[in-house]
Amino acid sequence: MTNNSLTLEQASALAERIRLEISKGLIGQQQVVRETLVALLAGGHVLIEGVPGLGKTLLVRALAQTISGQFARIQFTPDLMPADISGHVLFDMQNQTFNVRKGPVFTNLLLADEINRAPAKTQSALLEVMQEQQVTIEGKPYPVPLPFMTLATQNPLEQEGTYPLPEAQLDRFLLKVFIGYPTLEEEAEMVAVVTDQQIGDRFNLASLQAIASPEQVLEMQKVAANIAVDVAVLDYAVRITRATRQWQGLRFGAGPRGSLALIRAARAHALLEGRDFVHPDDIKQVCLPVLRHRVSLAPEMELEGYTADHLLAAVLEKTEAPRK
Repeated sequence: MTNNSLTLEQASALAERIRLEISKGLIGQQQVVRETLVALLAGGHVLIEGVPGLGKTLLVRALAQTISGQFARIQFTPDLMPADISGHVLFDMQNQTFNVRKGPVFTNLLLADEINRAPAKTQSALLEVMQEQQVTIEGKPYPVPLPFMTLATQNPLEQEGTYPLPEAQLDRFLLKVFIGYPTLEEEAEMVAVVTDQQIGDRFNLASLQAIASPEQVLEMQKVAANIAVDVAVLDYAVRITRATRQWQGLRFGAGPRGSLALIRAARAHALLEGRDFVHPDDIKQVCLPVLRHRVSLAPEMELEGYTADHLLAAVLEKTEAPRK
């Protein structure tokens, strides 16, 4: 299957097997797993927001294991330098030559942990690789392995010592995903699994199987990119994005990259559903994670306790969907 193109049915079945395999290692959080898979199939990046200890690192490690991909983690701190991310050139005294030491971005799945703990200059080191899938070191471009996906995490509570992500950086993320506390049943199951004859509190992912290869993931991305989008559905996505720009209560709305992201994510969602066309419901399902980080609330709305999701839900309700 690696050398041959995948059919829609094969790609959809493979995506479902990956989802089920990840769920064996990450108890609960089904919506987070699904949205992360949407980003992977769309060739996009994910910003995950949630308090510590909810399984963000576990999710990335489980995903890497199921797609036989390389995995690297960068802990963002205020003193982290751009070269610590992308790499740098070292002079070898013995051989009198310059050698390139590649940074942790040269991987398939990059976990950028607590990305908002580093200043904008360091965060910007990720901009090129997220957009161009390459890194420039001393003026020379170096491509990263494909598929390449950045999963960045940020903590919503600890505001001290954090830097807001620049809008240009936020716009590079296809989705912003919220990871919440597990249910009572999920937490009880998690405690039972982790404390069963095991030292420490780390999940054992050794039992997770490699379901797909990186080459197959690239094939799945091609299948997703070729899913049909009717003109009326495309128009619907653009109307939603444009509505956010004049919506009362939003300081600014989503730019054209928001419309592009809606279609990309909706195609991936349709693939997960096993369909060869995008339905208006696909747009609705991905709307909040696609647009919530691309809009900004007016200060008075924040004071009243509203969130971006509240206003985006109102935009969705008022924007007429195509009838088929």
